Amino acid sequence: MNLKRERLQVIYDILRVIQEKNGRIKPTHILYKANLSSQMFNEYLTDLITKEFIVEHQEKKGKTYSLTQKGFDYLSKYKFILEFVDSFGLNYEEER
Repeated sequence: MNLKRERLQVIYDILRVIQEKNGRIKPTHILYKANLSSQMFNEYLTDLITKEFIVEHQEKKGKTYSLTQKGFDYLSKYKFILEFVDSFGLNYEEER
Protein backbone atom coordinates (compact mmCIF):
# COMPACT_ATOMS: atom_id res chain seq x y z
CA MET A 1 0.00 0.00 0.00
CA ASN A 2 1.41 3.37 -1.05
CA LEU A 3 0.65 5.90 1.68
CA LYS A 4 0.93 9.64 1.09
CA ARG A 5 3.18 11.29 3.64
CA GLU A 6 1.65 13.87 5.92
CA ARG A 7 3.02 17.41 5.89
CA LEU A 8 4.69 17.03 9.30
CA GLN A 9 6.45 13.86 8.11
CA VAL A 10 7.74 15.59 4.96
CA ILE A 11 9.10 18.46 7.05
CA TYR A 12 10.75 15.94 9.38
CA ASP A 13 12.30 14.11 6.42
CA ILE A 14 13.76 17.33 4.97
CA LEU A 15 15.18 18.48 8.31
CA ARG A 16 16.57 15.01 9.08
CA VAL A 17 18.38 14.90 5.73
CA ILE A 18 19.99 18.28 6.45
CA GLN A 19 20.98 17.15 9.95
CA GLU A 20 22.52 13.92 8.65
CA LYS A 21 24.83 15.89 6.37
CA ASN A 22 26.34 17.79 9.30
CA GLY A 23 24.13 20.77 8.74
CA ARG A 24 25.24 21.77 5.24
CA ILE A 25 23.67 20.20 2.20
CA LYS A 26 23.01 21.12 -1.43
CA PRO A 27 19.40 21.44 -2.62
CA THR A 28 19.57 18.51 -5.05
CA HIS A 29 20.70 16.19 -2.27
CA ILE A 30 17.72 17.23 -0.14
CA LEU A 31 15.39 16.67 -3.09
CA TYR A 32 16.61 13.12 -3.69
CA LYS A 33 17.15 11.98 -0.12
CA ALA A 34 13.78 13.32 1.08
CA ASN A 35 12.07 11.78 -1.97
CA LEU A 36 10.34 14.96 -3.20
CA SER A 37 9.23 16.27 -6.56
CA SER A 38 10.89 19.53 -7.56
CA GLN A 39 7.60 21.43 -7.11
CA MET A 40 7.04 20.03 -3.61
CA PHE A 41 10.67 20.65 -2.76
CA ASN A 42 10.48 24.33 -3.74
CA GLU A 43 7.26 24.86 -1.78
CA TYR A 44 8.59 23.22 1.39
CA LEU A 45 11.98 24.89 1.12
CA THR A 46 10.45 28.35 0.80
CA ASP A 47 8.16 27.65 3.75
CA LEU A 48 10.97 26.30 5.95
CA ILE A 49 13.18 29.31 5.21
CA THR A 50 10.33 31.76 5.85
CA LYS A 51 9.46 30.07 9.15
CA GLU A 52 13.16 29.99 10.10
CA PHE A 53 13.63 26.22 10.35
CA ILE A 54 16.52 26.36 7.89
CA VAL A 55 18.97 28.96 6.58
CA GLU A 56 20.17 29.31 3.00
CA HIS A 57 23.89 29.94 2.42
CA GLN A 58 25.26 31.27 -0.87
CA GLU A 59 28.66 29.76 -1.57
CA LYS A 60 31.03 29.72 -4.55
CA LYS A 61 29.74 26.32 -5.68
CA GLY A 62 26.08 27.22 -5.14
CA LYS A 63 23.52 27.21 -2.38
CA THR A 64 23.60 25.05 0.72
CA TYR A 65 21.17 24.78 3.62
CA SER A 66 21.60 24.32 7.34
CA LEU A 67 19.29 23.93 10.31
CA THR A 68 18.48 26.69 12.75
CA GLN A 69 17.85 25.99 16.43
CA LYS A 70 14.15 25.91 15.57
CA GLY A 71 14.85 23.15 13.03
CA PHE A 72 16.77 21.10 15.61
CA ASP A 73 13.93 21.62 18.10
CA TYR A 74 11.38 20.37 15.55
CA LEU A 75 13.38 17.18 14.99
CA SER A 76 13.67 16.56 18.71
CA LYS A 77 9.99 17.12 19.44
CA TYR A 78 8.84 15.12 16.42
CA LYS A 79 10.92 12.14 17.60
CA PHE A 80 9.42 12.52 21.09
CA ILE A 81 5.88 12.43 19.66
CA LEU A 82 6.68 9.30 17.62
CA GLU A 83 8.08 7.57 20.69
CA PHE A 84 5.04 8.61 22.73
CA VAL A 85 2.60 7.25 20.15
CA ASP A 86 4.57 4.02 19.78
CA SER A 87 4.76 3.52 23.57
CA PHE A 88 0.96 3.24 23.66
CA GLY A 89 0.77 1.00 20.62
CA LEU A 90 -0.88 3.70 18.57
CA ASN A 91 1.27 3.51 15.46
CA TYR A 92 -0.53 5.92 13.15
CA GLU A 93 0.48 4.22 9.90
CA GLU A 94 -0.96 0.85 11.00
CA GLU A 95 -4.41 2.38 11.42
CA ARG A 96 -4.65 3.62 7.84
